[in-house]
Amino acid sequence: MIEPHKSVLLNEVLSLFEGAGEGAIVDCTLGYGGHAEALLDRYARITYIGVDRDQAAIDYATRRLARFGSRFSAIKASFAEAISAIKTPIAGVLADLGVSSPQLDNADRGFGFEAQTLDMRMDKNAPFSAADIVNGYDERELSRLFFEYGEEPRAKRIAALIVKNRPFHSAKALADLIAANLPRGRIHAATLIFQAIRIEVNDELRQLSAALDALENAKPSGAIVAVIAFHSLEDRIVKTYFKRWARSCICPPNALRCECGGARELGEILTKKPITASEDEARSNPRSRSAKLRAFAFKRAIF
Repeated sequence: MIEPHKSVLLNEVLSLFEGAGEGAIVDCTLGYGGHAEALLDRYARITYIGVDRDQAAIDYATRRLARFGSRFSAIKASFAEAISAIKTPIAGVLADLGVSSPQLDNADRGFGFEAQTLDMRMDKNAPFSAADIVNGYDERELSRLFFEYGEEPRAKRIAALIVKNRPFHSAKALADLIAANLPRGRIHAATLIFQAIRIEVNDELRQLSAALDALENAKPSGAIVAVIAFHSLEDRIVKTYFKRWARSCICPPNALRCECGGARELGEILTKKPITASEDEARSNPRSRSAKLRAFAFKRAIF
């Protein structure tokens, strides 16, 4: 079976989970199973639970990983829901955030600049699509969305342009309009706009925070958590959670002295700085250039 998507930072992920104990690795973004296959091949002691909202990805990964038998199982859910529901001892958690290459390349999914639909739903059964945002949000809502989630400095201008020219029925029409009215740059003029719309459609940032909240509540003993982020908003959330989890004192910042007794850290940060792609990987897989991998290890419970 030919892999339709190159898994980023694969060797680095394998190295991080070398220290994981026995139990399940929960892959919160199973995708097409690249990381899953490599981890199951490398570490015979683990089982693997793949979570995804995209049924097409689950179907593909299930076929790809069939040779591992009962060591692999899949759940169609958001990763926040899955973390809360899993009762199996967790040895590790992996999240490779963002959009997979097949999703971008499939014109029916509406993620890419040439797509003839305007969809962007990771779960095709979800009721809310990119068309609802582009054709339904008012100019102020669009401007806020593009500025906050896309970090697009021309947010107001683009919002006004969209409102003036809608309705839109394809991603291509939207991308072409933006490209025709904005100067060319290093990336396609619509890149940050599409990012913002996709995040809104799939509730990605709230889902990420909810999953990290669920992990904080579960405190899985000894589990290694690895998250690959592709833009600053995701990475900032992960960094903030990991820093909080590593704090030994949880007193309010304005407290004159520590009253919590200290030693309240949930574990330790394994990556002082985010791990990024090597030059070789960045050349062979351009998608990896923006990837940042951070990892955290929960403390082992003492009985």
